[in-house]
Amino acid sequence: MIRPVLAEAARPMRRLTAVATAVLLSLPLLLAAGPAAAQQSSPEAAQGPFDADEQQEIRRLVREYLLENPEVIMEAVEVLRERQQAATEQDRQDALAANAAALRDPGILEVFGNPDGDVTIVEFFDYRCPYCRSVTEPLLEVVRADGNVRLVMKEYPILGQASTFAARAAAAAALQGKYKEFHLALMTELQEVTQAGVLKLAERMELDAERLQEDMQSDQVDKLLRDTFRLAEALQIGGTPAFVVGDQFVAGAAGPERLKQLIAQARDSRQ
Repeated sequence: MIRPVLAEAARPMRRLTAVATAVLLSLPLLLAAGPAAAQQSSPEAAQGPFDADEQQEIRRLVREYLLENPEVIMEAVEVLRERQQAATEQDRQDALAANAAALRDPGILEVFGNPDGDVTIVEFFDYRCPYCRSVTEPLLEVVRADGNVRLVMKEYPILGQASTFAARAAAAAALQGKYKEFHLALMTELQEVTQAGVLKLAERMELDAERLQEDMQSDQVDKLLRDTFRLAEALQIGGTPAFVVGDQFVAGAAGPERLKQLIAQARDSRQ
């Protein structure tokens, strides 16, 4: 009679240990799931098949295990990070497909390179961004050397009022047929982008200053910036520069070799 009694007494502990082990093994997944799963569960489901004492024992076992094996928490955090990154990338790919036509559309701005090129590079930039300024000439050299690439600029002023002023001025210059020249001058000639500097540059380039300032507040310029910000939000762009080459997104200052590689991949994907 002793063995059956001992076996019966040990059964609850084996049950708790098995449950606690299952919880620990699935901990990364539970943490990755976040609070949403808990919100979807009813109070009855949260209670589960365990009474208060059993739940307390499970908590104790889990806490004890985590204190002895803290690396489990870091593993769970890494799983969460990887899942969030994968979800963001999938959302971005969906957004690229849904907004392909809008990305290729320059709006009122001129297209750099070959307007009929077989590959389109899109750049989201800010005139006050030092990384945007540093890639301007290498990017244009890649476009010129290739000869069959169209470069679409997306005015994305996110670095303050001076950035917005410069973007509006550049867009207004496009309405006078001088976007390319004005864009390059803003990127390469001004040491510091300020409202006074932008207006002085426009005067030196013999733009109609009065018309420029009127056009800066026009519906056309408003729409251009509004459309760009909508695209940036859809693509989850948090900084500049950011590129779209074919159907691939690249955050940060892509160098010439990387751009050439992306152009080649875009062509290969269409064959």
